[in-house]
Amino acid sequence: MIVTDGLVQQSVPDVLRPDAGLVLMSQWDVPDGPERRRTVMDGTIEAWEQHPLPEGFLSRVAFEGTDQKTIFNYAQWTSVEAHREFAQNPANQEGLTPRIVAIAGPVGTPGKYELYRSLRAKETPAVPGCIVAVTFDTDGPETARKFVDTLVEHFGEEQPGNEDGGIASHFHIHLDGSRVVNYSEWTSPEAHEEMVRTQLQEGSEIMKLVGSIEGLHPQGFRRFLPYRGLYRP
Repeated sequence: MIVTDGLVQQSVPDVLRPDAGLVLMSQWDVPDGPERRRTVMDGTIEAWEQHPLPEGFLSRVAFEGTDQKTIFNYAQWTSVEAHREFAQNPANQEGLTPRIVAIAGPVGTPGKYELYRSLRAKETPAVPGCIVAVTFDTDGPETARKFVDTLVEHFGEEQPGNEDGGIASHFHIHLDGSRVVNYSEWTSPEAHEEMVRTQLQEGSEIMKLVGSIEGLHPQGFRRFLPYRGLYRP
């Protein structure tokens, strides 16, 4: 069933919504200045907003990189099957894909993930001020799950508070098990910068834990600011 109403504007997704069975993530390089990046983000979100969408579509949110060149896209669907049915039907792509390509250029295929586990602070602000996408390549699903389980079991699923600015870490595993993305929520970019300076240096507790997992290959991180998105309540 295709619906065109029921969507609201929302600058960040509800990562923990229970009906999200598939997450699509991608990063686009748009190094032509903030005006150009916002044109791309606005145009992409408006293209989705004005296109008939199935009930399996839950959200699509765009974030602007603090590196002054990157856009981060985060989308939720009810299931792999719901997204596949939409993506493989040429009628569903009419008007949508050409419009996005005209705005953003060739953007490639997003990675497909499932949310696996999360670490959360008990007290959190209503809206995160910064999202950090932390990427790890792995040698397979077993390593991906072992890495996340090791972190969650070491630190506990709930933290006492967010005095350091950390809100939550949501660990997503690629459907083929080859990659883990930590969608990490923070109060501000500066709070995350301070954490990196004080807790992510060589020899720190976190770095020792990461280094203890064979087959895990850290790929770095990028910081993003919430911008604009669509959300189905």
